[in-house]
Amino acid sequence: MAAAVLAGPPGECCTKTVQHVGDPRGTIERIAGVETYIASPPSGTTEDKIILFFADIFGPLYVNSQLLMDYWADNGYLVLGIDYLERESYADHVNKEGFDMLGWIQLKRVRAAELLPPWVEGIRARYGVNKKYFCVGYCFAAPFVMEHIKKDWIVAGAFAHPAYLDEDHFRGVRKPLLMACAEIDITFPRSARRRVEDILVEEKAQYYIQVFSAVEHGFAVRGDPSIPIQRWAKEECARGILNWFNHWCA
Repeated sequence: MAAAVLAGPPGECCTKTVQHVGDPRGTIERIAGVETYIASPPSGTTEDKIILFFADIFGPLYVNSQLLMDYWADNGYLVLGIDYLERESYADHVNKEGFDMLGWIQLKRVRAAELLPPWVEGIRARYGVNKKYFCVGYCFAAPFVMEHIKKDWIVAGAFAHPAYLDEDHFRGVRKPLLMACAEIDITFPRSARRRVEDILVEEKAQYYIQVFSAVEHGFAVRGDPSIPIQRWAKEECARGILNWFNHWCA
């Protein structure tokens, strides 16, 4: 019997964006053959805390994602964003008439699942297996987070406004999980969020749930900074994830 779906496939809310303003300071290098955005902590900081960044359909090379990774890097983390979209961001297809968004996303999901395992192995070979590894994912990348927090070498994980999750994703969770959720989210509605909480309690998991009122799915990466509540939610979500990871570093 198939597990009950909790977060459905991406919808129109996943395609909306307001491009943020800033100058990304990271570099792009190939790791395991895949382009990777690398945001490094300040000079002199020991790179012993590493965040694996799993982007939404706009990808890690989209400026919004880059600035977010830079923020965590400024606060002491080495942040690595795998470009499993292979330089084909959904931003390239916005407003294309007749574009098959779900078909395109499904192809990207399959490709991402192929690219991730060797990339993760490459990361651990390059930076060492004794570092403190964390992971964070957005929208269609939420399942990648759930996969990794079932591994012993991950310290903790987080996701925001997820897609493509079912009950089985929350069974057998080994590591702490933060969920950042939007009040307005047809992809991950309130009933599903509450069912997730029930499962995590049953699993005796360690978790933290943020729910931001008056914002929609996508707020954590693609919110409009000119709207105060959206800007606050976006920034507070990033701070919350930082504090969550800091807590589990202790």
